[in-house]
Parts: sequence; C-alpha cells; structure tokens
Amino acid sequence: MFDASFNYFYFVRIGCNRKKYMIVKLKAVNILKMKGMKRELLFIAFIFSTWAGISQSSEEKKLEEALFALPDVSFTKLTQHNELPIQYMLRVKQPLDHKDKSKGEFYQRVLLTHQGFEKPTLMQTQGYELYTGKNELEIALKANHLNIEHRYFGESVPDSIQWKYLTLEQVTADLHKINQLFKPLYKSKWISTGISKGGQTTIFYKYFYPDDVDVSIPYVAPFNDGLEDQRIYTFLDTVGSAECRNKIEEFQRNLLKQESAALEKLKWYAKGAGLEFKYLDDELGKAYELAVLEFSFSFWQWGSKCEEIPGNENLDTSLDYLLKVSNIDFFGDSSMEKYAPHYYQAASQMGYYGYDIDAFKEDLKHFTSNPLASFYPKEAGKVVYDPALNKKVDTWLKSSGNNMLYIYGGSDTWSADMIIPTSKVNSKSYVLPGKDHGKARIKNMDPVMKKQFSDQLGLWMGMQVLPEEFK
Repeated sequence: MFDASFNYFYFVRIGCNRKKYMIVKLKAVNILKMKGMKRELLFIAFIFSTWAGISQSSEEKKLEEALFALPDVSFTKLTQHNELPIQYMLRVKQPLDHKDKSKGEFYQRVLLTHQGFEKPTLMQTQGYELYTGKNELEIALKANHLNIEHRYFGESVPDSIQWKYLTLEQVTADLHKINQLFKPLYKSKWISTGISKGGQTTIFYKYFYPDDVDVSIPYVAPFNDGLEDQRIYTFLDTVGSAECRNKIEEFQRNLLKQESAALEKLKWYAKGAGLEFKYLDDELGKAYELAVLEFSFSFWQWGSKCEEIPGNENLDTSLDYLLKVSNIDFFGDSSMEKYAPHYYQAASQMGYYGYDIDAFKEDLKHFTSNPLASFYPKEAGKVVYDPALNKKVDTWLKSSGNNMLYIYGGSDTWSADMIIPTSKVNSKSYVLPGKDHGKARIKNMDPVMKKQFSDQLGLWMGMQVLPEEFK
C-alpha cells in the first residue's frame, strides 16, 4: 500500500508549479505542528529533500513523468541524483498468452539505460536471464538501452510454469509490447541485438515484427536445422588442423577407457561441489560420458588451445583439464533446472545438436546411439519437435530478411549453423577468423572489416558510426 505523504512528496519531486508548491507548503505547516527538537529536525530534512527533488534535471523529470504514464510498467531508479546515464529497473506486465490475456500474467525485467531522447535506442534481446554488463553497441552509439530478460528466466517467471506458453511467438510478442511502449518516447532509430541464444531471439523477433527496428545485429547466433544438426559434426570433423583434431579425439578416448578410475575420483569432486544427477537417473557415469562427448564442442566454442591438451600419462591431469573445458556440473540437476526453459525451446521449436559417438562406441557404457543435447524438463511431458517455424523463417531470411548484420567467430562451433545472406537481401555476415564464441565482437574485427561494418551500420542508421568507437 502506498503512503499518502509519500505520494505528495513524490509529486513535488517531478515539478514545481504553483499547485505543487502549495502541496509543499501544506506539508510543511503540518510538520510544524509537531513538538520539540524532533519536529525541527523533521522539518529541516523534509525541506532539504524537497528542494533537492525540485532541482532534479529536466531530462530526468521528463523521463520519470513518461515512465509514470506508461501502462503496465513499474520502475525503480538505480542511479544517483543527476547521474548520467540514467538507469531504471523496469517491471513490465506481460500476458502469458498474448492472444488470450485471461490465461494469466507475469512481470518481465527490463534494465533501461537512458542517454537522451534524441539518441538511437538499442533493444538487447537476452536468451536467458538478464546480463547487466555494458553492450559495445550501446557504448559506441551512445544509445538508449532496453536490456530485456527472456520470459521464464531469472525473475521474469510466472507463479506457475506453463510450458505451452514458452514459444517464440509469445517471446517475440513480449519484445513487441516493450517496443511499442517506448517507441513514442524514443523516436530516433532503433536496433535489436543479442548474443548466442539472445541472437537467435533477435532473428525470430525480426521475422515476426520486421518493422519494429531499423537494424538487427545478432551475434554468434546459430540457426539450427533439426534436433541433431548434422552441420555440427561436419564442423568438428574439419575445424583446425588434423593434428589437433586427432589429439582431441585421443584425449576423449583415453578418458572413456579409464571411466571406472575416473568416477572413483569424480564422486568426491561431485560431493564437494554439491552436485546431484537425478535428472540422469543418479548416474554420475552418464554425466561423465556426456562431459567427455561435449569436450570437442566446448573446446572450439570457447577458444581452447591444442597445446594445452595434456597427454595420457596422468589421469588427474586429464580430469582437471576436462573439468576446465567441459565440467560435469553442466549435466548436474542445478544446471538442468536453470536451463530447462532453454532446453524446452530447443526441443520444441529451435532445434539443437547432439553427440556423434561413432568413434567411441566400444568405450561407452551408457549410450548406444547419439544422445541429444536438448535435456528438456521432464515435467513438461512429451515434447515433440516441430520444424515448421524454422522452415518459414529460413525461407523469409533468404528472400526478405533485410537490414541484418550477422557476426560470427570462425573457430566457434556454433558458426557451423551460421546464416549466410543470399543476394536477394541486403543483409551481411561478418566472420572473424580464429575468434571463438566470446571473442566474436565488433571491437575484435580487423580494421578493414570494422570499417565495412561501421559504414554499413551508419548507412542504415542515417548517422556517422566511427570504427574507433568500438573498443
């Protein structure tokens, strides 16, 4: 419940006309009726805080008045008085089902960074929970930034999870609502962007709402072809040198051959780390084999070095390196629960990848066919993959997917599923040679590529974009 005196005080903060001045005066008179030193101290504190509020910058007042006027939006200020840029944590009320609002609702977190009403606006479409680090586009363009947590992640979760409403149609409708709320406030150019799964969200958002933003910039965003995308296997069979690939396979095979001894050691590691594997039927062995199979994928995704791979002489050394690159905790219950919405989306609409066991069949104890990496939540029931949306989006990207700038890392495993624009669209793909999932960024482009990217972005944004601003 709101306190009436708080409401009066807050209205004073956002303006200083005659009517609001009278409110201050009336409150001051009421406070003067108090007795003793306590009365005097309260009066001084009230006048000081009221005067500080009245001296609030016009930009800040205008923004807060606009936020108050937005339907379905509540907010908390994060920055100090007159600190720039201004930041607010927003909670936007979203329906579970945008086609039937009677089905329920939840509140979606959005971190708003305000640079100026005339500045461009960046929508960062997260694929998971809210990541609050600065975005290089926000910095280079000095853009307003709407950093949006994905539905069903972090704090943007309904009271009860109803998996049928976790669809890309609903996810992008969330983004569209936020876009339409803020479009009247920020009337300059708009960009949407996201990294990895957030980049995938950017792609689907552009498909469903092509007119919401002027430019879309997905980073390291795969566009999967099925639940077990075969292009991943092709990539892992051809990336790097043959010597390095052989070294990786030998490392994996050696670990599988010593599984019993490895599990004796890892059970103490798992106990110390508080890991449980109920999702895998309490089988530490399953988690171990999955971690070994995952090793090659993670090795290239995160830019590991071939010279770092240990030999087969010492099992402890090999296990230490396995846990560094592909930890068993990724297959533990806490991780499974944390990423359950991601796995559900992969298994139902987005597609994903699997593990090719051909080279390791004789050494595996728990798998006789290629296991999939989409560990969807068991409480969701039977999840059936539907490729229909991906097929529609693929056709659209090739014929109508304009004003999109894709960024990929040449050595990142996910570049196996990169989008290569056709000649029918004006979109472009920038592949950074030798860069992994975390290094494929504009700031790490070579000077020629960075200038090409900046010039193209500037052309579509109608403004000068300087390559040196990406740093």
